[in-house]
Amino acid sequence: MTLKLFIGNKTYSSWSLRGWLACKQSGLLFEEAVVPLYDEAWDKRREGDEFAPSQGKVPILWDGDIVVWDSLAIVEFLNEKTGNTLFWPTYEAARAMARSMAAEMHSSFPALRREHGMNIRQIYPPHPPSDAVAAEINRIMELWAQARARFGSGGDFLFGEFGAADIMFAPVVTRFITYSLPVARFAHGYIQAVIAHPFMQDWIAGAQAEDWVIEKFEAPVEA
Repeated sequence: MTLKLFIGNKTYSSWSLRGWLACKQSGLLFEEAVVPLYDEAWDKRREGDEFAPSQGKVPILWDGDIVVWDSLAIVEFLNEKTGNTLFWPTYEAARAMARSMAAEMHSSFPALRREHGMNIRQIYPPHPPSDAVAAEINRIMELWAQARARFGSGGDFLFGEFGAADIMFAPVVTRFITYSLPVARFAHGYIQAVIAHPFMQDWIAGAQAEDWVIEKFEAPVEA
């Protein structure tokens, strides 16, 4: 049975991007169902049986009668389903670091999330980030630099080949571009590699084709 993934608007839904990239990375066939966020039918729609396990949150993945929600759980489910070969580095030390970075991305960086929501259709002029956001950017730069220096020599991504760690940081990459946020010089190559990845290009094209506009996610950073 084909997998079915429910996601939110491609323009704004960062967690949906992670779940969708995981499905693409798996190479498995999946049906994509885009659910517009915060429209008039949102509250009623999220009460349906398809969303009950996640209490209305996206992404949520159905595999027959098996359900998985939360993007990192979806990564791990698909990793197991595809033989543990497509998402995490082969080398144990690299795999440990990649999992730690993915988990930290999953649970951290609240200021960046709060002050710079994902909006793939926009690029705003540079504006100095808040102290909290600047500190989080510095931490992300540290993580990226360590991964690239220790394990990234085999390709353009954090651990060489595109994988779960890149999936988890992909929405951050889009935020850096949307808000013209300051990043370390070495990071520009990685950012471009992520954006140029065919999966990301497909997602961006989907976002550009959407008609929905959510005004609260369209406001640039105030001067």
